[in-house]
Amino acid sequence: MKKLLLIFISALAMLSVTRAEELQSPNKELVLHFDVKDGRPVYRLDYKGKAVIKESGLGLSLTDAVDLMGGFKVTAVKRDAFDETWEPVWGEWKTIRNHYQEMLVTLSQTETNRVMNIRFRLFDDGLGFRYEWPEQDNLTYFVIKEEHSQFAMAGDHTAFWIPGDYDTQEYDYTTSKLTEIRGLMDGAITGNASQTSFSPTGVQTALMMKSDDGLYINLHEAALVNYSCMHLILDDEKLVFESHLTPDAIGNMCYMQAPCHSPWRTVIVSDRAADILESKITLNLNEPTKYKDTSWIKPVKYIGVWWEMITGKSSWAYADVPSVKLGETDYSKLKPNGKHAANNERVKYYIDFAARHGFDAVLVEGWNIGWEDWFGKSKDYVFDFVTPYPDFDVKMLNGYAASKGVKLMMHHETSSSVRNYERHMDQAYQFMVDNGYNAVKSGYVGDIIPRGEYHYGQWMINHYLYAVTKAADYKIMVNAHEAVRPTGLSRTYPNLIGNESARGTEYEAFGGSHPDHTTILPFTRLIGGPMDYTPGIFVTDISKLNPDNHSWVRSTIARQLALYVTMYSPLQMAADLPENYNMFLDAFQFIKDVAVDWDDTKVLAAEPGDYITIARKAKDSNNWFIGTTVDENGYTSNISFDFLNPGKTYVATIYADGKDAHYRDNPQSYRIRKVLVSNKSKLTQKCAPGGGYAISVMEVTDKDQTKGLRRL
Repeated sequence: MKKLLLIFISALAMLSVTRAEELQSPNKELVLHFDVKDGRPVYRLDYKGKAVIKESGLGLSLTDAVDLMGGFKVTAVKRDAFDETWEPVWGEWKTIRNHYQEMLVTLSQTETNRVMNIRFRLFDDGLGFRYEWPEQDNLTYFVIKEEHSQFAMAGDHTAFWIPGDYDTQEYDYTTSKLTEIRGLMDGAITGNASQTSFSPTGVQTALMMKSDDGLYINLHEAALVNYSCMHLILDDEKLVFESHLTPDAIGNMCYMQAPCHSPWRTVIVSDRAADILESKITLNLNEPTKYKDTSWIKPVKYIGVWWEMITGKSSWAYADVPSVKLGETDYSKLKPNGKHAANNERVKYYIDFAARHGFDAVLVEGWNIGWEDWFGKSKDYVFDFVTPYPDFDVKMLNGYAASKGVKLMMHHETSSSVRNYERHMDQAYQFMVDNGYNAVKSGYVGDIIPRGEYHYGQWMINHYLYAVTKAADYKIMVNAHEAVRPTGLSRTYPNLIGNESARGTEYEAFGGSHPDHTTILPFTRLIGGPMDYTPGIFVTDISKLNPDNHSWVRSTIARQLALYVTMYSPLQMAADLPENYNMFLDAFQFIKDVAVDWDDTKVLAAEPGDYITIARKAKDSNNWFIGTTVDENGYTSNISFDFLNPGKTYVATIYADGKDAHYRDNPQSYRIRKVLVSNKSKLTQKCAPGGGYAISVMEVTDKDQTKGLRRL
């Protein structure tokens, strides 16, 4: 009898850990369901009773080992709750709440006696989950052939997507139904310096979608470390996305050593589009900062010797010769081409402009030898990152900048010769310290060396983080271009102060971007972290700078101002030429005034692909800044100022499209007006096609500021 009782108790215990498990978000609006069916772990996610993710499989296939796809049983389930408030070094909010319910499921694979855990964290605004491999005898070193995490959609949603690619995110977004992706893929793949598409239905994260019944769904990843970047391939018959990792040169995805874990896979969901933009999931799924001292990390507003080269007005290269060799070519004997922008007098002009208008720094590209044959040659020893051209005096210019209260910003283009960059990195960073630089813009244009590796493979993921942590040893901030899209790592490594990793303003000089581009990017690329978008172009007809370039910027001036608010970054560039700003100094005032670090952020209105209105409160201030960006159809914006402190009066300076403004026909038409506002004020503002508006809201500290102004 006693033996039978023990068997009965054991059976009950087994039932208790093999039944379907449920996890609720703190506000109980999101519900996660987990089960093991036919040996494979599966999950589904509901929001307010609606299906967000239908039943979807989990698991991974391995190289030369039994796959982690089936044969599992649940051996333990551990639940936990977590609630903290933390302060980012810089960011959109002064404090961030990290509040979730957690479930850790331990799975045992009977055939192999191996263990795999899946950790779920459910927040009020979405889900994060990852695979974990504890230390164990039968699974230590292993190679991932593919990850098979599924995201089964509940309908043929509208998606805002770019083609899946191992090397670039620099594409315009396409808006379509999921079932239309295959038919539109060929047209969505446009030219780039390095690109590798892989599937007629492959897309990149962060992927933004909207269901027919009004759910906004975002799929991405967080804390991408020592792993390959994830893409999504759609089964367009079943409407199921499955993860697809970036391979290495021989086709493997990831090389792992237990104990270890994957990045988090994230699902952000709401019936309000603004909630997607206000989600903190990506940051909250990353670890706290690794640095004890962060006092040297400061947001930056800068200008740069850059746009004139992007447009073709000027050149990065000192001479027009087809071939140079570092250490052998005598630059003093080369004939200057007369178009080299990074020369002493031109850089001093930029420094003077920056000092006059209160900018922190001046980026200078093309200062160092090697630009004559830097691209497309698969050249290993392409730059040394320390030797200037003959017309660029490093010490003089940094001393001149320092005397004006301005810093120069370093530029390290690697031409994707990553091995070359790593062997020069310590010397290059020390050169920066010795010459007064504290921030670097790095670049990875072209195909990766070592040849066969991709920009988003595990090897490069590790390199990008190596560059950031090595820079921290020298107290240097990093703004990485053409690197992998961010996944919230700026929380852990806050000297990663900027990324490009998407189609930025430079493409306005390469034929242009769709007018709705900046109404989508905050829902996609910026979910992972800030973007160095480089806004602020006032002369939108590029032929005015370079008669041979007939591109034009698809934006009004008013919208260019709004982007300083809607395209969040602690690193903001006034990208146009100083002489162009001198023609519009009244509009330029907003760029001078707008903050780059914030205490609070509120999304006042948003619809992906159509419009975004965001208000931000400047750090340690009662001043607010508002920006609205709209698509090619125009928009009438209605906002309330109820976020302002009660009982206080503010001067609102409104930089709006003129009555006849249009991104194509009349982009430089704008109107500036000042009014008094309080928390009871409301505004109706018409936005032109491809336009928008920007508002600075300054607290009144002297009654004289209110004279002659009407109250809104």
